[in-house]
Amino acid sequence: MMARLSPDEAAALLERFQRHLRERRLPITRQRMAVADEMFRAPDHPSVDEIKRRLRAAGEPVGTATLYRTLDALVRGGLVLEHDFGEGFKRYEPLSSSSAHDHLLCERCGRVIEFANDRLERMLRMTADEQHFLYRRHRVEVHGTCAECRGRDLESLTGGRPRR
Repeated sequence: MMARLSPDEAAALLERFQRHLRERRLPITRQRMAVADEMFRAPDHPSVDEIKRRLRAAGEPVGTATLYRTLDALVRGGLVLEHDFGEGFKRYEPLSSSSAHDHLLCERCGRVIEFANDRLERMLRMTADEQHFLYRRHRVEVHGTCAECRGRDLESLTGGRPRR
């Protein structure tokens, strides 16, 4: 998994979010800042339910409407990416300028594995150049089965016994 935001990056994004709210004359509330702070500290790609559960556990209950509106403001402000990994709900990820990466998605357990690959990046840029296309960014999602789920499949096939 890629490194999450550093404390300095998270603080900078919180400041940008406050500026975004002020520019739109929206109130800077404790609940909005709690959602943004949780989002920028998230070690994964949380769903709305996961964010809500974490905030409740931290003693910061936030209403569902406030949570959705705040995530929408974070996405519109260019601070958070919204992902649809085909699970029937959205996941969110803080946007870090220093960590371009792609995703491996386990279709069994829902695990999201981040990866960066310079060869893939070069290939995509080369393909864009060959097509006289001005490359800005890309998004790659590889769907499959993670090693852990594959290991469980193997165990169930062999009854936990080593294969010969």
